[in-house]
Amino acid sequence: MNSDGQPPAVSVIMPVLNEERHLREAVHAILKQEYAGEMEVVVALGPSTDRTDEIAAELVREDPRVHTVPNPTGRTPAALNAAIKASRHPIVVRVDGHAALSPGYITTAVRLLEETGAMNVGGIMHAEGENDWERAVAAAMTSKIGVGNAAFHTGGEAQAAETVYLGVFRREALEQQGGYNEEFIRAQDWELNFRIREAGGLIWFSPELKVSYRPRPSVKALAKQYKDYGRWRHVVARYHEGSINLRYLAPPTAVCAIAAGVVVGAALTPWGFVVPGGYLAAIVAGSVPAGKGLPLKARLRIPVALATMHMSWGWGFLTSPRSLARKVIASRRPAVMPTAQDA
Repeated sequence: MNSDGQPPAVSVIMPVLNEERHLREAVHAILKQEYAGEMEVVVALGPSTDRTDEIAAELVREDPRVHTVPNPTGRTPAALNAAIKASRHPIVVRVDGHAALSPGYITTAVRLLEETGAMNVGGIMHAEGENDWERAVAAAMTSKIGVGNAAFHTGGEAQAAETVYLGVFRREALEQQGGYNEEFIRAQDWELNFRIREAGGLIWFSPELKVSYRPRPSVKALAKQYKDYGRWRHVVARYHEGSINLRYLAPPTAVCAIAAGVVVGAALTPWGFVVPGGYLAAIVAGSVPAGKGLPLKARLRIPVALATMHMSWGWGFLTSPRSLARKVIASRRPAVMPTAQDA
């Protein structure tokens, strides 16, 4: 609470690119938050090729709390930094253009910041699909066989965490770290949270916080998403020594083992196919509990979603060029992020 007993003012920042399908829903979920303090929404617009800019302009006309800033690069970290710079309140809430905050999200997050002393709090990435493929991906993304023990995917007890989905920050933490590192096209959240933790800040996960997330609409889009995740997670590992763990090594290990099994099975002995066959059996078996309650067509697609996620992430990790890490290491971030008043 402020000295006058009022909740702190909140800036919601949103990077947007080609989000005509979900943007209005995402912004309305923010504006409908029953938060007692002052609130603004800053949408950073990339060079979209659909109706995103038109919808954003309509939202600005409809509600004076909504503002837009340009993001000519189209890159997520640049959009986030532009929105942070254009915003002005002490609490910064990150939201994506294809995500919808649950009721009471901001009130709960601000309370958790105060109770825990954390620099960033976040909760569950609640994947929800609108068709059979998206429902299959959502099931895969919320199962341990799909994403391991990541609490923000699968849930768990409130506790300190390495990273959280999206996040609600104290502005001082963002300014102290110079914002997001714009060289990280992906994995920028994990990388920023690592720096905050290295500086002694607490990252806090709570299942009280939930954000609805819309999965990628096709196998191709999901494969690209997870290949990029793996590629840039390897960059983080090279940039921040000691930041890798066994969970992140599982997908590249699986890719190597399956590839080796196929080669051995084709060239030497059918026993080589035991490894890829065992993997296939595992994801089929794992898809049964993951798909509980879903239509048959969605359940049948879960193994495809699981294999796409695992193999794409692993391949991206294995093929991540060292030049990306060298470029990131050579980049320079400002020690303190400029504010809107400084601009």
